Amino acid sequence: MKKNKPDGAELSRLPRHVAVIMDGNGRWAKKRLMPRSFGHRQGMNRMIGLLEHAYDVGIPYVTVYALSTENLQRPKEELEGLFDLIRRHFAEYMKRICERGVRLRVLGDPSLLPADVGEIVARAERDSAQYTGKGLNVALAYGSRAELVRAANIAVARGQMLTEESLSDLLYTGGQPDPDLVIRTGKEKRVSNFLLYQAAYAEYYFSDKMFPEFSDEDFDEAIAEYGRRRRRFGKTDEQISD
Repeated sequence: MKKNKPDGAELSRLPRHVAVIMDGNGRWAKKRLMPRSFGHRQGMNRMIGLLEHAYDVGIPYVTVYALSTENLQRPKEELEGLFDLIRRHFAEYMKRICERGVRLRVLGDPSLLPADVGEIVARAERDSAQYTGKGLNVALAYGSRAELVRAANIAVARGQMLTEESLSDLLYTGGQPDPDLVIRTGKEKRVSNFLLYQAAYAEYYFSDKMFPEFSDEDFDEAIAEYGRRRRRFGKTDEQISD
């Protein structure tokens, strides 16, 4: 039987914000002697299923890493395949998710995307603007270092002295809770320029599975593992207990 939620005490420590580095789509396809574009299509389908499951479990905020600034250096054919997926399916899939009362926010530099792709994602953002309480961030043409530079430049232009709080407000994720848990699939164990500031105190969970095969049950195990960890935020166990 499908397990819908982590059990017991683990559920009481459900993270408010889960971020997912969806790695391994191309390698998953290559292993099956299929083109990388096939892996990206399967990855998009898995992303939608995983998002639906995450909101069913009760996670209010989810961020998915769809395309990094570094990914934009990939072969033109692969990038065009990714952009075509967005052209054909993004609006439909985002509507399906946002009708659950989820507000979409696209993180990244839209000027790095083809103009029509940028308009598609901007329109999807606008169409979900009325929703509050739950959020979905899709990182497209995103790099955390660039995000930090952008925030600092905004502060300089305003003549604003930065604090930790004001810097957080100037990031793409301003106003949202920081990620409690970052999941990375695909066997690699690195952060890849993803939410470097926001995830300063996040718990990390690494899976050897490629993203298209990362199931709802695998997601539940990551949530359960999060529930078993003791988050100290620099304090001692005794201080946490007190």
